[in-house]
Amino acid sequence: MPARTSILPKAAVATLFLDAGAPRVSKDAVDALVDELEKRALVIADKAWKVAQHAGRRTVTGDDIKLAR
Repeated sequence: MPARTSILPKAAVATLFLDAGAPRVSKDAVDALVDELEKRALVIADKAWKVAQHAGRRTVTGDDIKLAR
């Protein structure tokens, strides 16, 4: 099975570590956080889509995201 490509840019995720105060971050740590963030984002996106559908809409809004968290 081919390796799955990530959606989130790894450089942006590495910046999150730096913003959190980490002076250095390994590639493995960045990859692990990318995987975790994408999994959580997919769950939230799925819930938000269900909220929009329940409201009779085809467009997901920011409020749907807030309700889905």
